[in-house]
Amino acid sequence: MAVSSIIQSVNMASPQFKANPFPFYAQLRAEAPVYRLTINNSDKNPLWVITRYQDVASVLKDERFVKDPKNALPPNQMPKADWLPGFFHIMDNNMLKMDAPDHTRLRALIHKVFTPARVEQMHFRVQQLADELLDTAAKDKHFDLIEHYALPIPLTVICEVLGIPDEDIPKISRWKKSIMSSVSHSFQRLGRFSSFIGFVSYIRNLCHRRRVDPQDDLISALAKANENGEMLSDEELQGMVVLLLVAGHETAVSLISNGTLALLENPDQLDLLRRNPMLVKSATEEFLRYYPPIETATDRYARENVMVAGVTIPRGEQVRAVIASANRDPSQFENPETLDLTRENNKHLSFGQGIHYCMGAPLARLEGHIAFNTLLARMPNIQLDIPVESLRWRSGLTFRRLETLPVTF
Repeated sequence: MAVSSIIQSVNMASPQFKANPFPFYAQLRAEAPVYRLTINNSDKNPLWVITRYQDVASVLKDERFVKDPKNALPPNQMPKADWLPGFFHIMDNNMLKMDAPDHTRLRALIHKVFTPARVEQMHFRVQQLADELLDTAAKDKHFDLIEHYALPIPLTVICEVLGIPDEDIPKISRWKKSIMSSVSHSFQRLGRFSSFIGFVSYIRNLCHRRRVDPQDDLISALAKANENGEMLSDEELQGMVVLLLVAGHETAVSLISNGTLALLENPDQLDLLRRNPMLVKSATEEFLRYYPPIETATDRYARENVMVAGVTIPRGEQVRAVIASANRDPSQFENPETLDLTRENNKHLSFGQGIHYCMGAPLARLEGHIAFNTLLARMPNIQLDIPVESLRWRSGLTFRRLETLPVTF
């Protein structure tokens, strides 16, 4: 069946699609590797999806595709955006939505305080958290691996690194869960709006306190970081903290939960890693390739007419590079549909490419290495507590993550 004949029935952001998007991506790679579509029925702005490995890698590095739409179109051609209260724009003051030179400046500042040496110092704390969480889980034979393991490890680590007091972490977790949840009626939207106000107010107050009274934490370090006389403004500092809290740990959550699911679906590979814990580094890279936490890279806009795979993408139009498709392109990976923890030369694109390559990649990898080996050492007989077809996936275009992962052991 041709792509054009099934495209109207595909909603790439829906939980149903998330359950198994890979056959559709294979069809796009084969028949229409650069394709313009509408993601869902409520979205009136079509975008281009790029699905082949080489094209995805190229788009992620191509400076003709920008993150800020204002750099792609003149003001009189900009689409009208929905009005939002001023404090909502805190989400726009971060590196994910900026181009050079602003992106270059912010990245240089955060790089000074988010170094490999700092990441390695977190090893003991990550191990301690993994053991503590499994001690609690072991009191029962059933638990949700996401709520009680995959989420608390990276969330607690990033909160502690930023300098958020331990007693405030549960509150941050509730706000974040509400903000990132899908909503279907006005009551839920009101709850998410309220959570966002509380979250932003908290971050603003905390950043102000660290400006006045610096502590030994990442917020204080970012507040005083200096690059050629340039420092973060209050809005940029707040935006950076929000980015780290809302999205900065989500990659690790999905890595741990998606990787565990991949193992449970492939008992031979689970047994291999359990018997050979030294494989955990190559295993983690394979989890990132096979079930990537980021399904599609965030929005980019063509700054000029750009030809990709023989198709011209007009200036100003939105583009999504599909990482989950590129990671299973048979032109790049042998037997891409097979989970192989010993895979060599695994050049997946799960942390991106180019200037927007994920700065949190070393920390996500560290958390994954410790989480997988500790889980299999402590719970060698772990298995799914419900049929795999009953698992529920989160809606959304960017992340690919389960709502819950019930397991028993």
